[in-house]
Amino acid sequence: MRPARRPEPVVRRAQVRVQGTVQGVGFRPYVFVLAEEHGLAGTVRNDTRGVLVDVEGPAAAVDAFVRDLPRRAPPLARVEGVVVGELQPSGAEGFTIVDSDAGGEPNAAVAADSATCADCLAELADPGDRRHRYPFVNCTNCGPRFTIVRGVPYDRPQTTMAGFAMCDACQAEYEDPRDRRFHAQPNACPDCGPRARLVDAEDREVDTAGAVDAVAGAAALLRAGAIVAVKGLGGYHLACRADDADACATLRARKHREDKPFALMVADVDAARALVTLTAEDEALLGSAARPVVLAARRADAAVAPTVAPGVTELGVMLAYTPLHHLLLADVGVPLVMTSGNASDEPIAYHDEDAADRLRSIADAFLVHDRPVHIRTDDSVVRVVDGRTQTLRRSRGYVPDTLRLPVACARPVLGCGAELKSTFCLAKADRAWVGHHIGDLGNLETLVSYTEGIAHFERLFAAEPAVVAHDLHPDYLSTTYAAEREGVQLIGVQHHHAHLAAVLAEHGLSGPAAGAIYDGTGYGTDGTVWGGELLVGDLAGFQRVGHLRPVALPGGDRAVREPWRMACSWLVACSGEDEEVPMPEVFAGQVAPAMWDAVAGLARSGFSAPPTSSMGRLFDAVAALCGLPPRVTYEGQAAIALEALADGAERGAYPLPRGDDGVLDARVTVGAVVADLAAGVPSAQVAARLHRGVAEATASACAATASDAGVDTVVLSGGVFQNRLLLTDACARLRALGLHVLTPERLPPNDGGIAFGQVAVAAARTRG
Repeated sequence: MRPARRPEPVVRRAQVRVQGTVQGVGFRPYVFVLAEEHGLAGTVRNDTRGVLVDVEGPAAAVDAFVRDLPRRAPPLARVEGVVVGELQPSGAEGFTIVDSDAGGEPNAAVAADSATCADCLAELADPGDRRHRYPFVNCTNCGPRFTIVRGVPYDRPQTTMAGFAMCDACQAEYEDPRDRRFHAQPNACPDCGPRARLVDAEDREVDTAGAVDAVAGAAALLRAGAIVAVKGLGGYHLACRADDADACATLRARKHREDKPFALMVADVDAARALVTLTAEDEALLGSAARPVVLAARRADAAVAPTVAPGVTELGVMLAYTPLHHLLLADVGVPLVMTSGNASDEPIAYHDEDAADRLRSIADAFLVHDRPVHIRTDDSVVRVVDGRTQTLRRSRGYVPDTLRLPVACARPVLGCGAELKSTFCLAKADRAWVGHHIGDLGNLETLVSYTEGIAHFERLFAAEPAVVAHDLHPDYLSTTYAAEREGVQLIGVQHHHAHLAAVLAEHGLSGPAAGAIYDGTGYGTDGTVWGGELLVGDLAGFQRVGHLRPVALPGGDRAVREPWRMACSWLVACSGEDEEVPMPEVFAGQVAPAMWDAVAGLARSGFSAPPTSSMGRLFDAVAALCGLPPRVTYEGQAAIALEALADGAERGAYPLPRGDDGVLDARVTVGAVVADLAAGVPSAQVAARLHRGVAEATASACAATASDAGVDTVVLSGGVFQNRLLLTDACARLRALGLHVLTPERLPPNDGGIAFGQVAVAAARTRG
């Protein structure tokens, strides 16, 4: 009797569409290996929408392949969607990787730049490896992405590596699906790739004094106290020894950056631990592929010059994230200042000729290379607050990651952002791309960077905006840019509503929610300067249900740089209508009495002194009264210094009463501050009591607002909530009251998140 024949397995052929960040991250070779592992035939290709897989074989094996596909993806991949369709079996044999399909409308996510991986670092350090000390080693798991890409699909001809022809050895790696450099678009080696040079501003070779290469020569200069301009992924840095007080002072003077802290770069986590106190969350951020600058508490014994970060208790530290940086840090042997390659208020230099021109008066030498940077990007800045990541500047390493919108756009939308810490946001359907940090739109160079960035995103993501959302402020350059766009629907979005909407949308919500939005300046619907706002709203609209009591802003924007003016304004508000306000002793010798009287007159009359409800300006006023510098060189400096001054052991809190009209009356608060200072209470205690008082009043007001509106969610955002003490205290109080608290995480609480909020509002207002 013959044994029964085993039935043939059912053959299935599936078309698998994979969307997300799946190009330039080793996804196709991963699919190739996975298909071979499951014994399947077919093809995989990149196209303008992501990765397309045609896979055929036993039905059970195809099912297992589809199940494993997102779960075992490469480290830099982010799978956002897998759509499976059925095809007729074709009897195909073997699995192949086929050429990219450039047809159709681009809709593929572009990967962010990624820090050098462990495998590449091992090659960099191995004297026997052909890439030993090669400053541009990379593979599919690391290296430049966003800063070199010109278009999609992400293939070498559409990157700034197009001008470098691979040698035979590199080409063999590039074509081998089992090699980790398969289709690594920046793949190169010393024989065929970019090269580093050490030059002066006239592009003349600098004598390296016998150094083995340009990087070693730059390290020798740095050790001797020089300032070196270093070309990185997204532009130039200015570097000097962090422990050299003279070098740091010289850099400040040449860069015209009087007080704003410098970022530091170190070789590894151990070197970071010697400078700052790190939590496990801090270390995870430091070591992530994004390699941001992480703000953490400065150690008392940190070997860092005082001029690196004057007046603050935190240092911003990042790990080396390119092979060139790793070599430089190893050769120098000490932490380096690694600050943006620009003069104060300018965008960073990223073209070599522009860098030589703009940085020649700052740098003693230039460590350059011949791989072009296509788009400039600053370093990202983050920290951990209340157990969560708080992004202060979102740029290199995070851009252009996609954010999802809870309400999809009916038509493509551009959000133009605000004026300070400017970004833009482009969106179509439910996907939004927030642009890299541009800076303050205060000069032509920054405006050019802004417009170039928008144009690049429109090309990269094939989205021509039909709707343009903008701030209400008529004098913002971003508003002017919006008004000059032709053939689009314009939507004005109130500044603080955009803050509220950005947080809701980031967390996948459309509202409603209560919100405390505190910042320095925002144009209100009544034409006044808002900044201490209590709102109730959703993506489509909002109500202003309360705010800080307005006071005069004497001299307008000048009061931002001269906090003593806000102290004067609040003291005038606390006095009788005709009562003279004497200048406090703390300003003696720093403010001319006649100037004090003139500013007090402005505050009383309202002439050249628009009303403002700004919480940021209240913190400025108290900082000045506490004896902190009456004049500052960057926005937020006074409030940062006040937070650093605050006594952590103090448990007192100043009153900040809220009236039936929802107005928070800080005259009572300022009166208590003045009384304590007159009684000899240390300014550190005064600073702490202000923080606790504002946190307590904010929690109480938000709880009442939420109750009245019938919601249980509270949003805290705006630049003032970059204050760690205030945010932590307010969150704890709100949670104790049973409320769900939302804060920005992937986007900044400052104006860097405004553009995303504008897009979310525009999408909600134009749907269906």
